Amino acid sequence: MFDPLGWIPEQLDLLTSLERRRAIHVRTTEQGAEIHWKGRTLLNFSSNDYLNLAADPRLQKAAQEAIAREGWGSGASPLISGRGTSQEELETALAKFEDTEAALTFSSGFAANAGTIDAITDRGDVIFSDEKNHASIIDGTRLSKATVRVYPHRDVDYLENLLKQSTSFRRRLIVTDTLFSMDGTIAPLDELADLTEAHQAMLMVDEAHATGVFGEHGRGLCEQMGIEDRVPIRVGTFSKALGGHGGFVVGRRTLIDYLVNRSRPYIFSTAGPAANWAAMVAALRIVTSEPNRRLELMAKANWLRGELKQLGWSVGNGASQIIPVIVGTEQRATAFSAKLLEMGLMVPGIRPPTVPEGECLLRISLTCGHTQQHLDTLLAGFRQLQS
Repeated sequence: MFDPLGWIPEQLDLLTSLERRRAIHVRTTEQGAEIHWKGRTLLNFSSNDYLNLAADPRLQKAAQEAIAREGWGSGASPLISGRGTSQEELETALAKFEDTEAALTFSSGFAANAGTIDAITDRGDVIFSDEKNHASIIDGTRLSKATVRVYPHRDVDYLENLLKQSTSFRRRLIVTDTLFSMDGTIAPLDELADLTEAHQAMLMVDEAHATGVFGEHGRGLCEQMGIEDRVPIRVGTFSKALGGHGGFVVGRRTLIDYLVNRSRPYIFSTAGPAANWAAMVAALRIVTSEPNRRLELMAKANWLRGELKQLGWSVGNGASQIIPVIVGTEQRATAFSAKLLEMGLMVPGIRPPTVPEGECLLRISLTCGHTQQHLDTLLAGFRQLQS
């Protein structure tokens, strides 16, 4: 009898032979610097919970109050009857926090990126995308009917040549992460803004890993570099430093109104639960009132990066809470990650297709919840890898 899915086991076996087959596991405690996973307590250096808010009691309290007030499920898309008072309150608070005219919340950061790119570009347009952009940006460019030009990572000169060769297109969009999630490098945002102005292009950035961490008020790298007014489309997530779930776009009112009418992931997705939106309002208050969280985080990251360099590890040239320990091959990444896990340290090995061949790494993700003892234990683990 014909099995329509009979080809899948062979493909899984292929992934196994290439040491690229992933498996899912269950965390049995709240997210934090220490977690219980596969029957063990581990020091967790794998989480994007940069400000240690995922299990903050204030977020829990806000969520519980929203459930009592609005229930759990929203029941419909935002354009039907799913948008409740907590979502409206969050979008108002978010626009104020980001110092923009308006904000729009999405079910995920992935949806925000993909839905925005697809909405603002079409056939006859061209998109310029950094080669190390997040998968949500890449898939957004694929959904769009626009022509896509990928430029080498952070290579402004190459991008400028592409712009000069692309004058026949109707609209031109440059899209980039501000903080790249795997190697911790930062986009040359001021130079990109210069290019958009010189070549009459649009600039869209994803502040997913920078929101809450960078800038005087925690708005991200556009704020830190003083170019917010030169970036008309800014995307972010609630699922990292803010400790929640979902994504957002901020900008002028006309942009947000346009996305409400044209962004398919927004139009055709059920609105998120009020509990999450209310928790994120609380998170924004904490980011605003407790800047010490991001200051402590960056101090710890700078210290750890320097210590790893002194030990002889290659950690790239980033300057963020994401520290890549570059090991080269898949075999080394897998073996080192497994050895660290045996020591009680969760440091994921990052392999293709997440990173290019030959650029495999151990991704250390710090949070302000990590103590000096946690960092000393991690360094001891890396010393053991060298023995």
